[in-house]
Amino acid sequence: MKRRGGFTLIELLVVIAIIAVLVGLLVPAVQKVREAANRMSCSNNMKQIGLAAHNHISSLGYMPSWAYDFEVAPAGNPLGGQRQGHAPLMALLPYLEQENILKAMDLKLSVIDPRNWPAPWGTSISASARVKSFECPSAPSRVIDYGPYFVGLGLPNRGAFTLGATDYFATRGIHNNFRTACAPATPANPDDSGALGGKAIFGANGSISIKPNLSDITDGTSNTILFAESAGRHQLYGGRTPVQPNTPGAAGWSLNAAFFDYNGAIRLRAFSNTAPPVADQGCKGINQTNSGGAGGYQMYSFHSGGTTVARCDGSVGFLSEAIQGPTLAAMITKSGGEVFSEN
Repeated sequence: MKRRGGFTLIELLVVIAIIAVLVGLLVPAVQKVREAANRMSCSNNMKQIGLAAHNHISSLGYMPSWAYDFEVAPAGNPLGGQRQGHAPLMALLPYLEQENILKAMDLKLSVIDPRNWPAPWGTSISASARVKSFECPSAPSRVIDYGPYFVGLGLPNRGAFTLGATDYFATRGIHNNFRTACAPATPANPDDSGALGGKAIFGANGSISIKPNLSDITDGTSNTILFAESAGRHQLYGGRTPVQPNTPGAAGWSLNAAFFDYNGAIRLRAFSNTAPPVADQGCKGINQTNSGGAGGYQMYSFHSGGTTVARCDGSVGFLSEAIQGPTLAAMITKSGGEVFSEN
């Protein structure tokens, strides 16, 4: 009888080893291609936001401020006289083909008003809507739930308070501690908290009557950052390490994660590359943390080596996380008069 040929055990092991090596070489390449696609998509999101801001200016003659409060509390709020207004991304929705979200909300009412809240907390049918242009595909997918915060304020627990996430926030300036330690050439200007920091294009938190405009920029629109990434909240990160525990009120959890919320705006402050991060450690302003502790946020992305920004002229750039403190501060402030190069 003829003996049927076949692979020996050694031959099979060699083939398996070759396949394992090829897979090991292929996976990083696939991941690199995927990240390149995600970064391109993120840049496109930023481009859309920048164009929306310019369309807002063209239509209304001014830019939305990073935050505003009503001069008189809107009437009819069952929670009392709430004056807090809305985040700039809310004002940009009509220019991103998302006007349907606002049709079920009302910018003339406070953001802290059940008429602008999702069910079962309120009566808006669109407050939980997600906007693809506000989410970086490199950031982890997550659910944004403000329920624990409002329960902590004493409201009855009605379950999840789900809102649309954002990884992009308006720049509101630099923190005075960052200016003093890392960018002393940046002129000191009173910001919205009374500290001497540096103002960005979106101006200070104030009345609804405050209407920033591109004419306020004396440093040049191509030299001034409009929006930047501060991605991944509710989860906080120290470097690339998730801070734990990630439960409401704990060190690893941050409230300001929704495009509904103006409190996530970026006021540049340095943090250590630790978990949890420590404020005012070093002068690195990008990718140390997405924490908002101690009165200031950083730019933070899940891209390797830097973060995506939209400039006031509508262009999009990628800032290296190795950028020097004085240069980054100069790019955030609108009228510091600093001379700098990004390289």
